[in-house]
Amino acid sequence: MKAAIFHGPEKISVQNIAVPQINEFEVLVRIRVSGVCGTDVRIFVGEKTKGIRPDSVIGHEMVGIVEQAGSRVSGFAKGDRVGIMPVIPCLKCHYCLNGRENACANRKAIGYEFDGGFAEYVKIPQIALEAGNLVKLPNHVPFEQAVIAEPLACCINGNRKANIRMNDTVVVIGGGPIGLMHVQLAKISGARKVIVSELLEHRLGRALTAGADIVVNPQRQSLRDVVMQETEGLGADAVIMAIGVPSIVQECIELLRKGGTINLFAGFPKEAGCEIDPNFIHYQEVQVNGTTALTRSDYLTALSLIASGKINTGVLTTPGYTLDQIREAILDVKSGKGMKSIIHM
Repeated sequence: MKAAIFHGPEKISVQNIAVPQINEFEVLVRIRVSGVCGTDVRIFVGEKTKGIRPDSVIGHEMVGIVEQAGSRVSGFAKGDRVGIMPVIPCLKCHYCLNGRENACANRKAIGYEFDGGFAEYVKIPQIALEAGNLVKLPNHVPFEQAVIAEPLACCINGNRKANIRMNDTVVVIGGGPIGLMHVQLAKISGARKVIVSELLEHRLGRALTAGADIVVNPQRQSLRDVVMQETEGLGADAVIMAIGVPSIVQECIELLRKGGTINLFAGFPKEAGCEIDPNFIHYQEVQVNGTTALTRSDYLTALSLIASGKINTGVLTTPGYTLDQIREAILDVKSGKGMKSIIHM
């Protein structure tokens, strides 16, 4: 089979390797579509290393068709259309037992400890099947839409932590695929007004298509002035940082009203630091939190939203890449040339 082998920072090559062999408790999935995530970019450039093995297959957004199911596997058979949740919780640690399986102390993941979706086939290990990480897709949902379920599930986790309520004003920093998922989820949660800050012109247009009420290019306008004007000087109820830029964290915090919430959704560069004014947090009683990964419940919710047509997936993606174009697909996400690169196997 063809697979994109990640050798180390900036080094990836498409090779012919053996199709994974499964045992009686495992499943082999033929990948139909994979998505390139901002995290894949961070892995590619060497900013994210935890769980990454040299000379392995990365990629954690993937959907496909069951090619073979082990003799002791129940519930799945050859030909089933399936989605794969990459993060495998242990279900036994303190965090799993207290409703935070996304932050599992012993978590493993497909695309990290196990070979991932930038390949024609992927093996689903026994622990993933036992945890419920393989799910059947609705027949009417195209693979190109279903592959969005994993990143959307992560955004649902972030949306929940951002405490968005009916009639809120929400600011989304970054108009990439993740930012525009947050735009749509904020609207579903009842936000009255969503303001998107983005530097790239083509993404500003997509933000409006996704449902943003106001778009701002911060190089041409003061985002703070726009937010204060739109909120009668109070500030936003919630700010979601969909880009990992440490230098603007304090500016984003200062967009909040008293009692507002900022969610640091994006991953930040390793060992990144920033200055935050603790007095602003103290006197304004604002909440600062972060988001990591997803829960299995979030994935099922995401899939349901996509299946019901509540999420515009087309505005989030740039389709048409092949596995041979993996480097281009990753670099186009890195540069912002496109949106989420969709790789067709």
